[in-house]
Formats: sequence, structure tokens, C-alpha cells
Amino acid sequence: MKAEFTLITDTGSQALVADISQLVVAGWAGRDRAAIDHHIEELAAIGVPRPSSVPLYYRIGHNQLTQEENLQVLGGDSSGEVETFVFAVNGELFVSISSDHTDRKLESVSVAFSKQACIKPVGRDAWRHADVAEYWDELVVRAWIEENGERVLYQEGTLDSLQNPLDLIAGYVGGAGTLPDGTGMTCGTMGAIGGIRPSAVFDMELFDPRRKRSIRHRYVTDSLPVIA
Repeated sequence: MKAEFTLITDTGSQALVADISQLVVAGWAGRDRAAIDHHIEELAAIGVPRPSSVPLYYRIGHNQLTQEENLQVLGGDSSGEVETFVFAVNGELFVSISSDHTDRKLESVSVAFSKQACIKPVGRDAWRHADVAEYWDELVVRAWIEENGERVLYQEGTLDSLQNPLDLIAGYVGGAGTLPDGTGMTCGTMGAIGGIRPSAVFDMELFDPRRKRSIRHRYVTDSLPVIA
């Protein structure tokens, strides 16, 4: 999948094209074991099996990655999760934002199948990882949903609650190093405020408090009928 980004730097912007041929979802990627256990229990409450180990790396078909804003999903049981998205181009690591959109009903049967079944929206802007690596833990991710016509804060937190992407990459590739060119990885999420629930609108943000800039992406889902 060819993903086209606008690379934002301190001196301006330029086009950046990433040919994503491998897509990885890093699950159960919390840094604080108590927070991981909270998310495990949060999902267990809706019937999701507990993981065999943490973190886990789910390979997803790269065709599931999209930068579109109007999407179709099957049924009404899926929901988004805001995550940072790291990817490699010409040996360099870049950062954007993504949603690990997941079918919650299918998740109670198989987490891997539930993730593969849903599209993975990713933003259109990116930063160099090197520009934010020194203060990665200070970055903030947020997501909003719509309920009864109102915009509601759904997730929010600093990245110090999640594993550093370099540690996740090391766990995936089996040692120190960066992602292979053409590989993209979502880097874990945090608990939902008020519990996991679906929304046709998912609005997400990665905020850099030092440079006072954000990467944002909003998408809307149309639920297709489940025909038996």
C-alpha cells in the first residue's frame, strides 16, 4: 500500500511516500504492568480472551491500511483505538497517527482475526522520529467520539504509559535496530474513558507539547448490514 504523507519539520514540509508492504499491530504494549492488566480486564469484560504474553505482535494484511476518511465496516460492533504509527523509509524512522480499528464481537473469539477484519486508518502528516525521540514520553495522544450528537473525549494520555517504539521494534525484529523499509507498526493504546464502545466518528490527535504541533486524523464509518 502506498501511503502518501506530508513530512512536517522545523523548516517546512515536503512529500514523503511510504510503500508499506508489512503492517504490524503491537498489542498489550503498556509500559506499566498495572495499566496493561487494566486494559486486559477492560477487554475481558466484553469477552476478549487474555493474551498469552505481552507484548504481542499481530501481522495484518497491508491492504488494510488506509488514509481515507470515509470507510465502511461490517455491522455495528467495531470501534477505534488511537495509536502512534511508526514506519521506515530509506532506513529512517518516521511517526504518524493511526487507529487500530477492531471488531469487538469477533475479538471475543479471536483477537488476531478481529484486527485483520478491520481497516487501519492512518494520518496524512508525519514527523521524523529523530525530532521527537528525546522527549517521546511527553507526546500526547487523544481521541474523541460522537455520542448523541456531541463530541466526547474517548482516550487521552502521554506516551510514558506505553512502551517506547524502539523497544517494541527491538522485540519484533529480535534485537536492536530499526524497522525494515516498508514496515509500519502501530504502537499500543490506552484505556477508553467510560469503557470501550462504538462510534461512527473517530477523531484522533498526536500532540507535541514542545513544538506546539499536532498530527490529526478523523474518519467516519458506515456500517454495512450483517447478512446471515
